[in-house]
Order: sequence, then structure tokens, then C-alpha cells
Amino acid sequence: MAEFPSKIATETSSPNSQSSQQGGSSLRGMAANVTTMLDMCFIRSIPAVLMMAEIFLGLLHWALIASAPYTWVPAYGWVMFVAVTLWILTTILFFMILFGAQEKLTFVPWPLTVMAYHAAATVLYLTAFLANAASVHPYRYYSNFYGHMAAAAFFGAVVTLTYGASAFFSYLSWKGDGGNAATNTVPT
Repeated sequence: MAEFPSKIATETSSPNSQSSQQGGSSLRGMAANVTTMLDMCFIRSIPAVLMMAEIFLGLLHWALIASAPYTWVPAYGWVMFVAVTLWILTTILFFMILFGAQEKLTFVPWPLTVMAYHAAATVLYLTAFLANAASVHPYRYYSNFYGHMAAAAFFGAVVTLTYGASAFFSYLSWKGDGGNAATNTVPT
């Protein structure tokens, strides 16, 4: 019987993966993996632009309130709670959608979940905006921070409108596929 040769090349990988294993371009290979995980179509969509606006304006909103002595007025505790909580949740949701969590978590009805989140956020931010706007008085003991609180009320209104627009576009997205979670999970 013939002896089995000791040197047989059975590798079927591409030349790019071979060079990345050698360490020469491992950073380039890692960057390629990260960019393929990003949903670049989502970044260019209206819901993504609205979510980025919610994140930026929400940060500005709660930073304005946090820079003033908001503990003097009890209503600002609610405003800070809503602003910071929704800012964190919107940031997490944005990155989950950006990195394609909906493709990995197929048991979640994503269009309905995103629509319900934005509708609830709109209602919560509306209550926070109304509490913020009703608590702004130019001649109270915190009159030095009147501009901060008035600007926070303005940005609270703008963030409320962006959450409302996101809820509207999420509703359109939900109605566009029928709102059935089973349609996304059934293989065709």
C-alpha cells in the first residue's frame, strides 16, 4: 500500500483571509467585518435621522436642565427622569437597529415594538415638556437660570415633535408589512 503524503494543502480559503491570518492586514480585515455588520441603508433613512436628532436634542435638553438647580422644583425631577431614560433607551435602540439586532432576534416583532416605543416616548416627553414649560417662571428664586429652563422647555417641545414624527413613520412601517411578526420569521 502506498504511503499517504505528509504535505497536502487542503485549504480552500481566499487569498485575503490567508493574508489576514498572517497578521499583515488583520486590522483591515477587522474593519471590513465591522462595516459589513452596519446597516448603511438604515443610516440614510428618515427614521435613523429622526433617531439621531432625538439623541442629540435629548442630550441637549437634559444637559440644560442638569446645568441648573433643578432640584428646587419637584417637576424637574420628572423631566430629568423622562429625558435621561428616553435618551439612554433611544441610543440603545438606535445601535441595536444599526447593527442588525432585528435579524438576530427574530422572535421580537420589531416594527410593532419600535412603533410602541416611539408612541410611548411621545406621550412621556409630552408630559415632561408640559411640566417643564409650566415650571418656567422669570421671577422665582432661581431667576438666574431662567434662560436654561426656558431653552430646556423649547428643546423639550422639539424632542416631543421628533418622537411624534418617529411614531408616525414607525406606524407607516408597521402598516407596510401588515404588522405580523410571523411574516418576518417564516422562511420563504
